[in-house]
Parts: sequence; C-alpha cells; structure tokens
Amino acid sequence: MRDVFARLGTDFFSTIVFLAIYLATDNIVLATAVAIAGAIGQVVYSRISGTPLHVMTWASLALVIVLGGATILTRDPRFVLAKPAIAHFAVGAVMLKRGWMLRYMPPIAVETIPNYITFAGYAWAGLMFVLGAGTIAIAASGDLRLWVLYVSVVAVGAKILAFAVQYTGFRILIINRIRASQSVAG
Repeated sequence: MRDVFARLGTDFFSTIVFLAIYLATDNIVLATAVAIAGAIGQVVYSRISGTPLHVMTWASLALVIVLGGATILTRDPRFVLAKPAIAHFAVGAVMLKRGWMLRYMPPIAVETIPNYITFAGYAWAGLMFVLGAGTIAIAASGDLRLWVLYVSVVAVGAKILAFAVQYTGFRILIINRIRASQSVAG
C-alpha cells in the first residue's frame, strides 16, 4: 500500500507542489513556475539515480510544461488547473480495459468474485471520467480556491470512499460465497 501512495505522490508531484506554493503565496505565476521546475527536477533526479521513468511521469512532465507555460504566458490559471482532469481522463481510459483490476486483487478475490472485480474496474473508470469532468468545470470557472477544494478534498475523498465501498463490498461477497460453498460441501 505504501508503494501505491509513493507512486501516486510521484505521479502528482507537480500538482502537489503547485498547490503548496499557491496556498502559501496566492501567486499563480510563481506556483506554476515552481511546479514546472519541480517536474523537470523530478525527471532529472530520476535519470541521474537510474530510476526508470514511467509513461505517466513523461505525460505529466509534458502537461506541466505545456499547460504551465500557457498559464504563465497568459496569466490565466485555467490552463494549469485543467492538468488533473487530463490525468483523470487518461487513467479512466486505461481503466476501460476489461479485467485491469484483477492483477491488483488477492488470489482469493480473483478466484471467488472475478466478475464483480471486472465491474468494479469499469466503475473506477466512470469515477475517473466524472472527476475529470468536474475538474474541467471548476477550472473553467477560474476560481482557484474552489479548484483547490475540489482536487484536494472532493476528488481525493471520492476515491477514498470508492475504495472503502469496494473493499467492504468485496469482503462481504467473498465471505458469503465461501460460506455458501462450505454449506453445499458440508
């Protein structure tokens, strides 16, 4: 689990830096410039340390540079605010692959409830698209405080809630299936 959070922190490093600097200074240009520098520094550090760079890191770097550059040039924060939406849409598209979630599940879940896991994978894709659309809507308003609230509380909270519901639901389903098979066998 720690590895998952570390990977998410790495993937969203520039967004986290942007949020921290913006909240501390209320300066969109400074926050964007530091986020761009942070993303570039992250890639340079990974290359120097020999850490393999994943597609998401390269995509994030490109988005930060292009959208951040547009934000700095126009002084319009909506460009950089759209970045998390693009990430949500990309992740949602990957999650549309049938059975993507099976490799992340424990063997007992894969053996007991594979169809539910596949359905949950599609539900996660739907959640990513909804969160991406919400991010675009909030970014279009240009309200930075509302955007910060949305990406840091609403989007994160929705994912935590979805994970909790999924975990609880899967646990109940697996226990019920195991009990049913034991009563048939016994």
